[in-house]
Amino acid sequence: MCRMSAISSFGTLGEKRFSKPEMEALQFDPRKKTLSLTKTELPAIIDKHEVIVRVTYAGVCGTDLHIMDGSFPCRGDRAFILGHEFCGVASSIGAEVKHIKRGDRVAVDPQSSCGTCCYCTSGRYHQCPSGGLNTTLGIFNNGGWAQFCKVPAKQVYRLPEAITFQQAVLSEPLSCVCHAWDLVSPLPIGSSVLVCGAGIIGNLWTCVLHHTGHRNVTISEPSTVRRTFNERLNTGFKCCSPDELKAVKASNPQWGVDLCVDCSGNGRAIEEAVSLLNPCGKLCIFGVASPNEKISIAPFEIFRKELTIFGVTINQFSFQKALSLIQAMGASYLDYEKLGIQVFPLDKYQEAFDALRKGLISKAIFKLTPGPD
Repeated sequence: MCRMSAISSFGTLGEKRFSKPEMEALQFDPRKKTLSLTKTELPAIIDKHEVIVRVTYAGVCGTDLHIMDGSFPCRGDRAFILGHEFCGVASSIGAEVKHIKRGDRVAVDPQSSCGTCCYCTSGRYHQCPSGGLNTTLGIFNNGGWAQFCKVPAKQVYRLPEAITFQQAVLSEPLSCVCHAWDLVSPLPIGSSVLVCGAGIIGNLWTCVLHHTGHRNVTISEPSTVRRTFNERLNTGFKCCSPDELKAVKASNPQWGVDLCVDCSGNGRAIEEAVSLLNPCGKLCIFGVASPNEKISIAPFEIFRKELTIFGVTINQFSFQKALSLIQAMGASYLDYEKLGIQVFPLDKYQEAFDALRKGLISKAIFKLTPGPD
């Protein structure tokens, strides 16, 4: 909990002074590319449309690692608190906030929008030039790797009773999957699907595909450990290495897929995926590649096969869909041990990042509030 003990002293005029209440937070300094666990001032409501969330769980996204490496854009002028995947309890409510009340269990959509630009007014608010990725909590504004976080009320969603905090912290990545699902649809049952990458996003895609009735699904993953995590999901899908996938294609040149979802962000994997697409196939570039990554694709193949290639950027009016999906999938799919997720206290952040970078786990999640889920 926050350290709110008042430390008194007397100034030259004899007046009593008190220290401001503080909280623990992981702050990233983009100028030095350093991350540190520090004490910082508790956020306070200034605007009547704000909410302060006492954070219970906060996820570590691959994008966070890219930010710390300096390969993904973020706020650059000063230190700030990372973490764009988090949930918790509404601890303070602005005067005009009506859809939630103090004490409600909530999840936070880190994306915002201006509401007036051509993208916002045409239903594409995630591409808002003054919102979207440009103002994301935990990337351009203080996020959830802290005991408390102040957020605009319109980005706060009350959790249904059936959803646990451990499940709710996955609502942001699942909202992005929901947005992508709208783009790849229609995807008739029986379609052949390839998922490239069995990190947490690849595993979530595996769960969603199985939950929606798809069975002709292959997962390609070079890491033995990650393949093991994917196999623990007990979907019956084939999970193989990229070399094994090439061998399948070599033995049967007609083998291909109707949809490939790339969750790796690896240029070579994306190039290979294009060659595996059936005529009229779709390639969904879901994983976040380095801004410097390049791919080489023959335009003639796109023409000849009538291929569709599209990217997915964050979510688009899909956060509520993600909460509904979590309710529908439940513990049978969203099991931390099966998914390869490990929970860490905030002060063990270095252990969490080391495990992620070594590929020992698929995802790290910080637990910031003691007690039950």
